Amino acid sequence: MKNSDAPAVEGYIHSVETFGAVDGPGLRYIVFVQGCPLRCIYCHNPDSWKMSDGKKTTSAEVVKDIEEYYAFIRHGGVTVSGGEPLMQPEFTADIFRRCKELGLHTALDTSGSAEYHTALKVLKYTDLVLLDIKAFDPELYTAVTGAAKDKGKLLLELCEKLAIKVWIRHVVLPGYTADKTHIESLAEYLSGFSCIEKTEPIAFHKMGEYKWKNSGKDYKLYDTAPPDEAVMDGIREIFRSKGLKL
Repeated sequence: MKNSDAPAVEGYIHSVETFGAVDGPGLRYIVFVQGCPLRCIYCHNPDSWKMSDGKKTTSAEVVKDIEEYYAFIRHGGVTVSGGEPLMQPEFTADIFRRCKELGLHTALDTSGSAEYHTALKVLKYTDLVLLDIKAFDPELYTAVTGAAKDKGKLLLELCEKLAIKVWIRHVVLPGYTADKTHIESLAEYLSGFSCIEKTEPIAFHKMGEYKWKNSGKDYKLYDTAPPDEAVMDGIREIFRSKGLKL
């Protein structure tokens, strides 16, 4: 199976998952790229923040490995996650371009942390966007991510314009994004987009806590428990009430 002879693009990856089943439709090969501009207080991969901590490779090398799993993922596809893939737009775009040449479905797992022209480089080869909406309220967004400006909504509007399918993800964090008023505002906003195929409220979990402890980073959520199922059911019902599919 011959891929493009175009020059490969260098980039940094954190890790790969060869048989992923939750980051897009079907069985998928998932590339976790290195580097992220956000500092989310619940991040379960804080070791992916710094670009220099990753493994240097090329788009051609990544896709060469993907080809080894073609028989298993041909009805699923390839997802590039992070970190933040839009921090390495040329690298991510070239992985997707090569995957499209192989006839593979491509999914971008992102928080939308990029400017319009940067996102367009990647969306050109993207079939599906898994968009992580961190928070609807600007002040809450800053409290959760440490960033001053939310670019995720701009990416969603761009996907609507380009008719690119979107799955929305939203981490439900007690004391922050689990607030009913916040959820209602978010659901009302999302209900206005025809590009959204489904929404996924995700319960905050503690699986990455040990990484914070080992790194010595300031973790604010040691005493925060995951939301119970009653809270998650209530949030799902709010989403359904606005016509959003789960």
